[in-house]
Amino acid sequence: MKNQKTLLQKGKSQEEVLNELHELKKLDLDWKKGRAFSMVYYLGEKELELMLQAYKMFMSENALNPGAFKSLKKMEKDLVYTAASLMGDPEILKGTFTSGGTESILLAVKSARDYALKKNPNIKPEMVIPLSAHPAFDKAGHYFGIKVIHAPLNDKYQVDVKELKSLVNSNTVLIVGSAPSYPHGIIDPIEELSEFAVEKNLWLHVDACVGGMILPFMEMLGYEIPSFDFRLEGVCSMSMDLHKYGYVSKGASIVLYKNKALKRNQYFVYGGWNGGLYGSAGVLGTRSGGNIAAAWALMNHIGIEGYKDIVKTVVETTQTIIKEIQHIPELQIIGEPVTTVLAFTSDKLDVYEIADELSEKGWLLDRQQNPPSLHLTVNFIHKDYVQDFMNDLKEAVKKTKQFKFSHVTNTLLKNVTKTAVKVLPEKIVSKITENVTKITSGGGLPQKTAPMYGMIAQLNNQKDIEEMILDILEGMDD
Repeated sequence: MKNQKTLLQKGKSQEEVLNELHELKKLDLDWKKGRAFSMVYYLGEKELELMLQAYKMFMSENALNPGAFKSLKKMEKDLVYTAASLMGDPEILKGTFTSGGTESILLAVKSARDYALKKNPNIKPEMVIPLSAHPAFDKAGHYFGIKVIHAPLNDKYQVDVKELKSLVNSNTVLIVGSAPSYPHGIIDPIEELSEFAVEKNLWLHVDACVGGMILPFMEMLGYEIPSFDFRLEGVCSMSMDLHKYGYVSKGASIVLYKNKALKRNQYFVYGGWNGGLYGSAGVLGTRSGGNIAAAWALMNHIGIEGYKDIVKTVVETTQTIIKEIQHIPELQIIGEPVTTVLAFTSDKLDVYEIADELSEKGWLLDRQQNPPSLHLTVNFIHKDYVQDFMNDLKEAVKKTKQFKFSHVTNTLLKNVTKTAVKVLPEKIVSKITENVTKITSGGGLPQKTAPMYGMIAQLNNQKDIEEMILDILEGMDD
């Protein structure tokens, strides 16, 4: 399909527009049949229809002004209270409904920075985060002028608390733990981080964007879950996504604070505008009421017992997938994932080639690095497609083991890059990677990722890697 270059001189009929949308939809991954192991969380058509009806009722309402739209304020308060009740005492905890996990994280980081600057305006803000922490923290550091220091992981793929402690100094405004981390589904030692935060009077943020709507229900079901929430004294803020394992439509997340005084640092206010007094709780100004209403509708429909049933099903499905993967000799599960997120690697095969084979069969798995691995976020719909996935995964492993010319070219590219890094000046290596990226990505999103990821694994210069990513993003605009 050709891109539309400008607004049409004469508009199309509603029927024509809807027909084109249906055609465009055919380009997308079939996530309703469980083909996506990230990006989309799906319960079923009835739940989708409920959210659609709720969204339509409030899609034009603007949550920027709670005085004008009291319905949205009531629903938002309900959602925050519900989230707080899962993480601690809802009478004390305060929070905000946001557009997603990134906004929740941005707000928590901004609040921690401003809180620290009020105490000491002369500091140069830094935050110490695990290597496995979501890049939204790095984005927040970039946006808000905070130096980001990455703490290494231990052999369990948790943040190394001892190393993290050594990186903290008088400029540190925030430390972070994940519950669980997105890459591997591993929960950081939040209890140890909390004790350290109390000892040093530090702001500890727990990123439960993935686990916030799983871990509380797993605990209710009797699973052994490490402490991670506001019941720990040192936890100052948390982020939890409703549009992940809450299964509500995007974007919907909650940022929570230990008390009202900490949340106060989140607000932006300006009293000098000739358009009137301005105050905003979040990053966004205008906010569609549709997302709030859809989240409110589904969560009130499902309730605690419903979520317990859903979580039980997804945990059992995940455990089945883990056991099946463990029976494939060429593959290894990374660490000991606690919830419904996991990653697997291989010490014998190129996992990126396995991913490419799975892509040919319509499956979407995130490619990861350090170590090379493939990521699975298992959700409710996957209960019906476990065997289909495992059959295709076994076939992908089998095909990857077979000789193909692409194996030779991929290996050659990796070896050339490895040699070039050792013997050539950095500027020349950067130029080589720039040209190779354009070839492997075709000026956009690469169809085959094994060559590109194999080359990235050999690079020492993170700037080269980031330039490659920029090339791909720019190519997608063309």
